[in-house]
Amino acid sequence: MNVDVRLLYANVYLLSTPAGRLLVDSGALSHAPRFAQLLRAFRPDALLLTHAHVDHAGNAFLAARAGAPVLAHPLEHAALLGQSHDLPYPAGFPALGRVISRAHPKLRSVQAARPGEDVLGWRVVHLPGHTPGQIGLLRDGVLIAGDAVVGGAGGAHLPRAAYNHDHAQALSTLKGMMDLDLREIWPGHGGPLTPGQIRARAQRVDG
Repeated sequence: MNVDVRLLYANVYLLSTPAGRLLVDSGALSHAPRFAQLLRAFRPDALLLTHAHVDHAGNAFLAARAGAPVLAHPLEHAALLGQSHDLPYPAGFPALGRVISRAHPKLRSVQAARPGEDVLGWRVVHLPGHTPGQIGLLRDGVLIAGDAVVGGAGGAHLPRAAYNHDHAQALSTLKGMMDLDLREIWPGHGGPLTPGQIRARAQRVDG
């Protein structure tokens, strides 16, 4: 398993396995030129989106235009296709969030990636809370976790409650990671995390 990561506001993971080349997330639209270069160099067999927020899915249309299938949990499809625009950014300004969502190019089609399925050698796992259909990928004790957890100063963190669709569910998902027999967690933002860091955050009582 060969893994590379590029910071395009959010982390974009380049996964190379005997089964093929997989991109996880596409970064923010402001990084479109760099993502286009990445597509030409990496030539992915597919792009999997952990969730539909624009900092992770902002350049997915470029992958689709290049002929790569785009996969996401069915609960994320409406946002990716432009059928809904419930974006929690910036916090407390839902009308502005809808404007930002509408300003982003949308996909014409998305394929389903369902929990338990295999995508080029990685197993899809459901990590709801930040969004209803957020997913991650699991292989050999490594979890690519989207925004189910964030890496930063002091270890593992949850996204702010205002940015989570269901903050209590997000905390439950974080606690559930401890049952996955992990050795490393790769978040949507920040550097790799250890199971110990996840456990320390999950055991806090302040949510």
